[in-house]
Amino acid sequence: MSKINDSKLEFQVGDVNFSMVYVEGGTFKMGAQDENHTAPNYDDEAMDCESPVHDVFLSSYYIGETTVTQALWKTVMGTTVKHQQGKAVIPRPLCGENDESPMYYVYYEDVMTFIKRLNNKTNHTFRLPTEAEWEFAARGGNRSCGYKYSGSNNIDDVAWYDKNSNKIVHPVKSKNANELGLYDMSGNVWELCSDWYGSYDSVKQTNPLGPDYGPFRVWRGGSIFNWEWNCRVSHRHGTYYRRSNCGFRLVLPVFAS
Repeated sequence: MSKINDSKLEFQVGDVNFSMVYVEGGTFKMGAQDENHTAPNYDDEAMDCESPVHDVFLSSYYIGETTVTQALWKTVMGTTVKHQQGKAVIPRPLCGENDESPMYYVYYEDVMTFIKRLNNKTNHTFRLPTEAEWEFAARGGNRSCGYKYSGSNNIDDVAWYDKNSNKIVHPVKSKNANELGLYDMSGNVWELCSDWYGSYDSVKQTNPLGPDYGPFRVWRGGSIFNWEWNCRVSHRHGTYYRRSNCGFRLVLPVFAS
């Protein structure tokens, strides 16, 4: 591990480098807010599961500058996206093979194996983000400008989605970053969170971990197959199987850095 500056840590595994960006802790309002009504269009309306808006306090943490790439997955796991495709219940065509593009076709058990091996290689304690950590970072943390998507109200500035992706994943960092310097938190691939999918509570929470159980895990951010509505920072989704548009991003607790 090397320190690039006060806000970023650089790691190397084999020949692959990846960066973790510092997110200063703070309180934010989680859930659908005014950014969902920036145009007179029903597509801007939030789902019921994005409410009630509630205050959440988070301690500081580091989060991946990008999603985990196919190169990093291959270095840690020794397998490729083709291997993951073969594990799918309903295999669909691959959406692109490129070392610099997000890894996809993964689900919770795959990711837990990856993280365990990565931690053994690095002697660190990487993990998945909680849903609250993901949303806070996507909104730009304490630097948030209140954008509808992660880093802009113009989705084409920051996201690969159904209208511009040609249905293939694109190299990370090929769109603009958000206020924290994080890339692709809207679009490209859905991102897995550690939380079980469940309803929000209106009470203020501190470092919430989500429900104790649920039907499936939370995914956030939208993907190359989805329209603008799915790429909003407050949008929530869940699924219980591997899909050709689902990947993940890492978190590193500050005390473990």
